[in-house]
Amino acid sequence: MTDIDRIGTAALGEGGPLVGVQGLGCMGMSFAYGPVDADASRATLERALELGVTLYDTADAYGAGDNERFLAPFLKAHRDEVVVATKFALSIPPDDPTRRIVRNDAPYIREAVEASLKRLDVDVIDLYYMHRRDVNVPIEETVGVMAELVREGKVKQLGLSEVTAGELRAAHGVHPIAAVQSEWSLFSRDIEARVVPAARELGVTLVPYSPLGRGFLTGSFADAHQDLTADDFRRQMPRFTGDNAAANAALLEPIRAIARSHDATPGQIALAWVHQRAQVHRLPVVPIPGTRRPARVEENTAATRIILTAEELAQLEPIADQVTGTRYADMSFTSAGRE
Repeated sequence: MTDIDRIGTAALGEGGPLVGVQGLGCMGMSFAYGPVDADASRATLERALELGVTLYDTADAYGAGDNERFLAPFLKAHRDEVVVATKFALSIPPDDPTRRIVRNDAPYIREAVEASLKRLDVDVIDLYYMHRRDVNVPIEETVGVMAELVREGKVKQLGLSEVTAGELRAAHGVHPIAAVQSEWSLFSRDIEARVVPAARELGVTLVPYSPLGRGFLTGSFADAHQDLTADDFRRQMPRFTGDNAAANAALLEPIRAIARSHDATPGQIALAWVHQRAQVHRLPVVPIPGTRRPARVEENTAATRIILTAEELAQLEPIADQVTGTRYADMSFTSAGRE
């Protein structure tokens, strides 16, 4: 590997640490996307680090803690080299592991952080996110408890996921927020209207999840029901099945055309577009594409070196407005569902 293979860096929050300008979403290594291969996933973690990826993203809800436990040996081996982000808020009822209950109350947060510290086998969590917003608990109260965890040395930085601009400002008034994690891709741009300007104003880093449209933008599948296994949760997402999937697949053609001109893959063009949001919106942007294969990490990180022209960006601009189907069947758990 040469130095040119390593990705650049970006600040994680105002005054925060520098991390690789692309992170790694680890959810699929344990959960949600069908059969897993632990050996391939471990190799993927190591290869990502070699390429300069230093932000590793997980959550307590991914496989009911399995993903945090899976990451623990890697974190222990590379603790001084990596930043680990995990999340709380999606409580799993013991009597029904398929359900998720959103909780932002103080007793739950304190229980959750102790459990995550134990599963990750770390002394401190580098970045601790509120995974989803419980509208019945004032966000100032939730972030107040999270701030106590910082003062107690259990957490270094705070993050929020899928919050509105107003919620971000209210939270930031209690304690500095380092990062906001929300879906952001050529297919999902709702955060650009209010959340992104608020983040720029407050010095918050944007951490886009699903920057590849959960794989759809790569062309790896065309219809979730036909192409994916029965345990793949993308089969539950409206835009990936039936007539919606067929209509959305047609939107990939300009991405493919631009990819051919760069001798790149469609996924690399989709990622390059997300990375260029940093210049367009003038704030740090650290997407966290997920993968379980070393070769895919190599492909994804190479996208950081692709610069799209103004003409190419203009060709991609109309795509999001033409997407059919919502991100989730229930959008109330997203910032777009509350803005």
